[in-house]
Amino acid sequence: MAEEVMNNKQIILKHYVEGYPKESDMEFKNNNIKLNVQEGTNVVVLKNLYLSCDPYMRSRMSKLEGCYVQSFTPGSPITGCGVAKVLKSGDSNFQEGVVVILVVEKIGMFHLRWRMDYHDSPQLVSKNGVGQFAKMLGCCVVGSAGNKQKVDMLKTKFGFDEAFNYKEEHDLDATLKRYFPDGIDIYFENVGGKMLDAVLVNMKLHGRIAVCGMISQYNLDKTEGVHNLFCLIAKRIRMEGFLVFDYYHLYPKYLEMIIPQIKAGNIVYVEDIAEGFENAPSALVGLFSGLNVGKQVVMISCE
Repeated sequence: MAEEVMNNKQIILKHYVEGYPKESDMEFKNNNIKLNVQEGTNVVVLKNLYLSCDPYMRSRMSKLEGCYVQSFTPGSPITGCGVAKVLKSGDSNFQEGVVVILVVEKIGMFHLRWRMDYHDSPQLVSKNGVGQFAKMLGCCVVGSAGNKQKVDMLKTKFGFDEAFNYKEEHDLDATLKRYFPDGIDIYFENVGGKMLDAVLVNMKLHGRIAVCGMISQYNLDKTEGVHNLFCLIAKRIRMEGFLVFDYYHLYPKYLEMIIPQIKAGNIVYVEDIAEGFENAPSALVGLFSGLNVGKQVVMISCE
């Protein structure tokens, strides 16, 4: 059998990043990839269809120590999550033509993969899904966003009871008291900094804070301190971090729950789709200035 070779374009991190990332911190590199699969191997050749741009990727652009993820290696391709199509397969669990959700070890047009998770109808639900889940459970939900369009979307599309533009609020403590006169029971933390400080003051006794991220701190040379931590003691607040990796074993159960809810229209989502692999760096950088509206995705190929 003649050896089949395809040109493959990859995104390379040029150097560790300080401050806000720029498109110039990344570059494209072309190489060739062999599409043939030798008999007796479990190698799978994939064609990337969609790539996910996520805030945690910014942390990996810096030199990390003691973190839950490893730093990207300057001069090497960056990694991320995506959706791909199986082109060639030496693994009986993955037939040619099926669509898979996976961690892309080297972001490019094509790549090899030895292990992945399979699902024939992948769906993505971004952070606004947290508020929608809370509404399903009977909570009064208030959200914050960085512009009027997003604030309106939280209320009209995602069903939040209220929402505000944090960039227009000069006193976040007063803002939270306006929306939560009796205090906050549950806070989903993905911001950090001044917002977390204001939330701590406004929590109820025995309130709960689930810490998912702190995007306001990712591009700072020196992260901001939190001044109201004593509220954890005074109000007996439970504050706990979590990582999605700890809950992968529940993913099949999650799909059983979420897919019927999406099909029924009870859970909705918005995707901001950048078309073309060449636009992946600008899509990733845009996350940190709020340019995206919804889950940021890069479409490489529409199939």
